[in-house]
Order: sequence, then structure tokens, then C-alpha cells
Amino acid sequence: MLAPSRTKFRKQHRGRMTGNAKRGSNFAFGDYGLIALECAWVKDKQIEAARVAIMRFMKRVGKLWIRIFPDKPYTKKPAETRMGKGKGNPEFWVAVIKPGRIMFEMAGVDEATAREAFRLAKYKLPIKTKFVKREE
Repeated sequence: MLAPSRTKFRKQHRGRMTGNAKRGSNFAFGDYGLIALECAWVKDKQIEAARVAIMRFMKRVGKLWIRIFPDKPYTKKPAETRMGKGKGNPEFWVAVIKPGRIMFEMAGVDEATAREAFRLAKYKLPIKTKFVKREE
């Protein structure tokens, strides 16, 4: 799974997920993309599941870029634990996604293949997404 190799602090504040994406909303590499339409925390396992679904359909033809990275630790206290005694331990990593963020980009395949691959991937993600292509 995706995770940062090291971080300065083990735990982070939850933060706010308001507004649109400030960066990552324009094409950088590919011709087709999958864009987020709402806010969410996307887990590392969900990103990996979407990547596997795309690559299986493409049969390793073309190139895929993952434009999001889970760098926020998600902490959780154990079950049946009383309140207090500090913040829980990090369980997994999440990527903060805002509307307008391009999550995946693809090149080297035709539009029909890219559209179908991203259709399979969107079922693995917890948010509404849309297929977009680069304007020439």
C-alpha cells in the first residue's frame, strides 16, 4: 500500500475539507483523467484497488499516473476503550481529496478504453467522479 516513508509527526489534526482543489486540477501528464466531484478522505487501499482495476483492464498498454498520495495518518482508539488518555494510534493513511482534483491520468490508449478503465475504477472509490479529457 501507499504510505510516506517518514513524517515529522506521527499524528495530525483532522482539518477541514471545504472549498475546491487549489492544485492538481489541470492535466500534467496524460490525455484522459478521473476528476473528483466531492470532498473525501481516500484510503491507501482504495487507491490501490482503483489502480489494479485500471491496469487489469488496460492489460499493461498505455501509461497511468496516480496524482494523489495518502500522506495523512488516520488514528483510531481501540474498541471498548474509555474516553480520554490521549489520541489513538495511526491505523492507515488517507489522501485529502477536494472537488476538481485530478486523481488519475492516462495516456497511450484510445478514449473508449480509458473511459471503460476509469468506469471500473470509480466503483472502488468512495466519491463521485467524472471522466475528463485534455482540451487540445
